[in-house]
Amino acid sequence: MEKLIQTLPKAELHIHIEGSLEPELMFSLAERNGIRLCFDSVEQARRAYAFDNLQSFLDIYYEGANVLHQEQDFYDLTWAYLEKAAAQNVRHTEIFFDPQTHTERGIAFTTVLSGITRALAAGREKLDVSSQLILCFFAASECGCRHGDLGPSATLSGSNHRRGVGFLGGRAPPGKIQAGLRSGPGRGFSYCGPRR
Repeated sequence: MEKLIQTLPKAELHIHIEGSLEPELMFSLAERNGIRLCFDSVEQARRAYAFDNLQSFLDIYYEGANVLHQEQDFYDLTWAYLEKAAAQNVRHTEIFFDPQTHTERGIAFTTVLSGITRALAAGREKLDVSSQLILCFFAASECGCRHGDLGPSATLSGSNHRRGVGFLGGRAPPGKIQAGLRSGPGRGFSYCGPRR
């Protein structure tokens, strides 16, 4: 049965790419970017992956996200996930990513998106894994528009990997964002979440 399950083609329809960061890559990216982690070793970080509640997951999620600074970091993160997915015979994946997690640390939205989409294109070509990208925002904010390059027009145009927009927080997004999804560059993108 295990062999059958392994060989069946699969689709992964909900993965937050930052949450797929493995301890070894976390340490490698931390060293590349001169980041000091709260863990002393890969083994200690791996033990922290035994989540017992949402907060314990979020603690390691944000610790890991903190090592992502360069376009290559986002590429390496996404490529590592795609290699693992392909090894499990995942043929299609729909990946969520959280721009605000990075823009609030001063990382340009284009840095994040370029690294992820470059890896997705390579995954399609080299691993035969198709993909779609779903941008995930915190509903209480205007999608980080104060960061300049993260307004609806920048967010929703230009990439053939984008499928939709999701909002965290159990609330409908601000009116400005909803308007951007109904017209202009947001037209045609799926919105996942509560409505006003």
